Amino acid sequence: MEYITVKSEGMDQFIEKKSRFIGSCKPVKNEEEALEFISELRTKYWDASHNVYAYILREGNIQRFSDDGEPQGTAGIPVIDTMKKSGVTDAVVVATRYFGGILLGGGGLIRAYSHTAGIALSAAQRVRMKQCLKLRIVCSYESYGRVQTVVPECGGIVDGTEFTDAVTLSLHMEPELFEGLERRLADATSGRALAEKTGEEFYPLSLE
Repeated sequence: MEYITVKSEGMDQFIEKKSRFIGSCKPVKNEEEALEFISELRTKYWDASHNVYAYILREGNIQRFSDDGEPQGTAGIPVIDTMKKSGVTDAVVVATRYFGGILLGGGGLIRAYSHTAGIALSAAQRVRMKQCLKLRIVCSYESYGRVQTVVPECGGIVDGTEFTDAVTLSLHMEPELFEGLERRLADATSGRALAEKTGEEFYPLSLE
């Protein structure tokens, strides 16, 4: 189970025929968070000509957008279409425009708002979220060096290491890689270090 979202809040801007376009994007979990971000930017850019927005959420399969006064179909739809083409969900994009006095026309607006959404998504960095296994490995200090080598080679990502009378590694990995890790650990430590499943959680992974 996986989906694509953005890593963190991001912003970028450009000028088109003296109009300034600012693209802002943020990962959100629900509609309340999306609306809060939109409200924050409306306050920040209170003197802008338009604060167009769009958001897509997994929760409730929600997709909403607003032209915020631009001609119908020239602003909100290009923004949400750009989000859909990128495959992003659980994200909100606000496209702010400061009008520069030169009309862009319908086609020009569509291109400008599509580009604004695109640079906002790039600034926020798309990321693949996948439901991964959370694991714990307890090993001796003698075996630690071998375990430390095997885990990343098998696709495991270490989240934390605790040193007490033994070494405990907390990590996560894609479920389909687990059997390979088990085999490699058994070979490397003569069966003394085992990977124990402790749960499942969504983690960001690279886009392939």
